[in-house]
Amino acid sequence: MVVIELPDGSKLEFQGPTTVKEIAGKIAKSLEKNAVGAVFNGELIDVHTPITESGRIRIITPKDPESLEILRHSAAHLLAKAVKKLYGNNEVKLGIGPATQEGFYYDFDLPVSISEEDLPKIEAEMEKIVKAKEPFRREVISREKARELFKNDPYKLELLESIPEEEEVSIYWLGEDFFDLCKGPHVEHAGQIKAFKLLSVAGAYWRGDSRNKMLQRIYGTAFWKKKELEEFLHRLEEAKKRDHRVLGKQLDLFGIYEEAGPGLVFWHPNGAIIRQEIEQWVEEEHRKRGYQRIYTPHIMKADLWKRSGHYNFYRENMFFVPVVEHDEEERLGNDEVPLTCSEIEKAHWYAVKPMNCPGHILIYKSQVRSYRDLPIRFFEFGTVYRYEKSGSLHGLLRVRGFTQDDGHIFCRPDQLKEEIQGVMDYIMDLLSTFKLDYVINVGTRPEKFIGTEEAWEHATNALIEALKERGFEYNIVEGDGAFYGPKIDIAVLDAIGRKWDGPTIQVDFNLPERFDLTYVDRDGQKKRPVMVHRAIMGSIERFIGLLIEHYAGLFPTWLAPVQAVIIPVSDKYLDYADEVYAKLKEAGIRVKLDDESAKVGYKIRKAETQKIPYMLIVGEREKENQTVSVRSKREGDLGEMELQQFLDKILTEIKEKA
Repeated sequence: MVVIELPDGSKLEFQGPTTVKEIAGKIAKSLEKNAVGAVFNGELIDVHTPITESGRIRIITPKDPESLEILRHSAAHLLAKAVKKLYGNNEVKLGIGPATQEGFYYDFDLPVSISEEDLPKIEAEMEKIVKAKEPFRREVISREKARELFKNDPYKLELLESIPEEEEVSIYWLGEDFFDLCKGPHVEHAGQIKAFKLLSVAGAYWRGDSRNKMLQRIYGTAFWKKKELEEFLHRLEEAKKRDHRVLGKQLDLFGIYEEAGPGLVFWHPNGAIIRQEIEQWVEEEHRKRGYQRIYTPHIMKADLWKRSGHYNFYRENMFFVPVVEHDEEERLGNDEVPLTCSEIEKAHWYAVKPMNCPGHILIYKSQVRSYRDLPIRFFEFGTVYRYEKSGSLHGLLRVRGFTQDDGHIFCRPDQLKEEIQGVMDYIMDLLSTFKLDYVINVGTRPEKFIGTEEAWEHATNALIEALKERGFEYNIVEGDGAFYGPKIDIAVLDAIGRKWDGPTIQVDFNLPERFDLTYVDRDGQKKRPVMVHRAIMGSIERFIGLLIEHYAGLFPTWLAPVQAVIIPVSDKYLDYADEVYAKLKEAGIRVKLDDESAKVGYKIRKAETQKIPYMLIVGEREKENQTVSVRSKREGDLGEMELQQFLDKILTEIKEKA
């Protein structure tokens, strides 16, 4: 007998194997009609997958977020079938085609190169399959049969060999003439995929490895309703306008130069101003909150990273440097290499730091700590370097060198909740200052963890109680903690509702053990402190990338590289424009005088393109009245103002970070 437990605790009994469809029908006919899958014993399955054992079930309908994964995975198969029909069933080799957070993609080895101009043709072929309502059907097959079916498709054969022996092998049919190696789940038939759009074409190495062949990847998205698709496409267009890489070039904020290396950011003067303003605010906030500023080296011995555990878990993402001790007169290497093989064999290995924690720990360990000294809060703008594959690099958002507002708190267990609340208060001030919304997630103990269950429970409760007492809404994400401790992750929402990685708070039981961190308690015994990793902004590069897109390049006045531009209507009024410029400069305003011999309309358009918050137009009337005509990028034409009136307005705006 198969016993199925529903979310409300009630149970249904079946004499033999059953399906989601049958279970839904027992509950309500409307649910049977709307069901697209289910979560059974934690696994996502489709409506016709045989259920042969008892367990808990939650039926999925288009209203549930998991339903999009089923729909989009099905759309990827729909795309693959259409491409095979258009470009040759035997000629097209299939890679992988997963659902993603915002859509789906499929990787193809094609006999021809395709571009975005080909997408409408592929969409038209997909529409034919949708209109025919071709069914999806799962079939479990032997490995021998799978090898026979995919004997001409090397990518599928490779995937087949990676399936563990104890797992069953399944394919999914779409209609009677297309099948794909797939675990599922899928919708019942192609007719359910009513709202889809192919978005772009890109190159992608097979399995993300640059040593493998470059395949052609087609990206798309799918929704249950046309309206949802239209809203998504609108957001996509808006996102293109806000692309920080385009705006970064337009506003001359930063550059990444191939001569220096991929993923390494150069801040131009305009971008440096934004970064400096943010860093000054962050530093002042840390000072007010009892943090001590420290500095740690950029490279440290590889042995230190072995002790911390980073070497074993993270070395593929680290940069290593061999250091050979030598006399000043001794010349190392040769014209071809900086060090010869024999010199490298004698070298001491150092690593460019990928994280700042070991440096903070060494400072903590530099003296005996008393329970009265705790909490100790260290902070630095620590620049770290991590090797990211070149294909994953993306403007400021994914780089190889970045700076963190990295902080570590060393405290007693009884201080943990209060320290978490202090960090949360700081995070809320940051998000409020930059006008950002957020979602809070708490990650709990994963299957593999270090530390005792008792310590995990204490730390997790401290995180949750800290949030509850401050009245925060949050989501529990079971098993999402790091192996070394529970965490709070805050996803930041930008102006068009996209989620970005944001602040994080992580409790760590690992490093205090590895480095034998202690404090002397009031009973004279040595105790282990709790260590808290916290980043308020995280990567400054990524945070500024987020801000560029959030503000669409129009920064609040306190951050704007140029806060006001003076535009004389003709060269006759340059003397008065110089006077205005001098007074604004003296007041601390970042001001620019546009003295180019050009028409006023052109100068205004240029200032708007540069997204300067204020334009001050000066001509005969303004010179006579000792005023300026103010044009705000946000508020439009503000009319004529006395200069002091404008200064009061802009200085208040800057002070209040409005």
